[in-house]
Amino acid sequence: MPRIVITGMGAICALGHNAADTWQAMSEGRSGVAPIRRVLPQRLRNPALVVAEISDFEPRAFIDEARLPFLDSFSQYALVAANEAIAQSGLSFRNERAARTAVVVGVGVAGEETREGFYQKLYGEQSTRFHPLGIVRIMGNAPPSQISMTHGITGPTFTVASACASSNHAIAQAALMMRAGLIDAAVVGGTEACITPGLLHAWEAMRVLSPDTCRPFSANRRGLVLGEGAAMFVLETLESAQARGATILAELAGVGMSADAGDIAAPSDAGAAAAMRAALTDAGMQPSDIDYINAHGTGTVANDSTETRAIHQVFGEHARRLAISSTKPMHGHVLGGGGALELIATIGALRTGIVPPTLNYLGPDPACDLDYVPNEARVMPVQAALSNSFAFGGLNAVVAVRKAP
Repeated sequence: MPRIVITGMGAICALGHNAADTWQAMSEGRSGVAPIRRVLPQRLRNPALVVAEISDFEPRAFIDEARLPFLDSFSQYALVAANEAIAQSGLSFRNERAARTAVVVGVGVAGEETREGFYQKLYGEQSTRFHPLGIVRIMGNAPPSQISMTHGITGPTFTVASACASSNHAIAQAALMMRAGLIDAAVVGGTEACITPGLLHAWEAMRVLSPDTCRPFSANRRGLVLGEGAAMFVLETLESAQARGATILAELAGVGMSADAGDIAAPSDAGAAAAMRAALTDAGMQPSDIDYINAHGTGTVANDSTETRAIHQVFGEHARRLAISSTKPMHGHVLGGGGALELIATIGALRTGIVPPTLNYLGPDPACDLDYVPNEARVMPVQAALSNSFAFGGLNAVVAVRKAP
């Protein structure tokens, strides 16, 4: 099987409009979580709701103005991140490589800004006049399609939708296609634009949104904070990257996937553990080879304790030697785009030896008894790491990465 490496990455989120700024904020422990601005507070049950919104974003600075009418925000974010990743990789697809490259994008919810705008016109304003491009803005496959068209990529192009595991499932699908010999390269990641009135009401109804901030694994944690954005990566074979002298950011060593086959919303430690074990096996690694885990770490009582139990099951005594952190207190829970943004953090730890912190930690919870790198980044060698994503529906996807060869 070919070894797969990452030669480009791009990002946009509440921490910045590119991967470098995003990683800088992560490594410094700076948070993009703040009181909501875009949705009128009087329309929310909690008018003091905090989110991780993208600020000062002018799409015309990144995207051809003629293309913008076709793009809901979730497609804009994906295209911005993909353009950056492709530019960093140095790959061109205006040649025979086009048909041997895939675009796979993870999405949790699709085109919600456009969809809710239509519903406001239909039910709120009793209008019968709608934007003629609504369908192509809303459809879940819009982000990979727009990336494909922008860069002339003609290989397999599709969306993966598995809620909060979507990005890692997308990365896994691209890797498996490369190993099968179907493609030689891939543009892959995830995107989400979920800070809309309807979705916020839906999340509020579940009683899982934090009333103040996100504090994963901490005593007195009170729930998750929603975020928005995208991260994208360029995958290619090690042989290809070395032949053209590309800068290799990290090796995608393995992927692991599982389903709980249990509750639609309550997480399972057995399912999470199965995905981590599968990723280690796929990477040919032992639990003792892992130095760092970028945890799913949403800040809910159930998720964090369940993930902790799963880590104990997989790593045994080594669990207490792991550095574990959740970056969600900085960029928010970006749902379908979360795993991709968290891979930015994981690659950053590999490349710089800086493990980003778990912010807002108030002290240990008896159910969360591991080293969560509380509040301050840590300098330490990181040779190999896991990035965990666990989703409603009991769907789990874990990515294993190693330092660049």
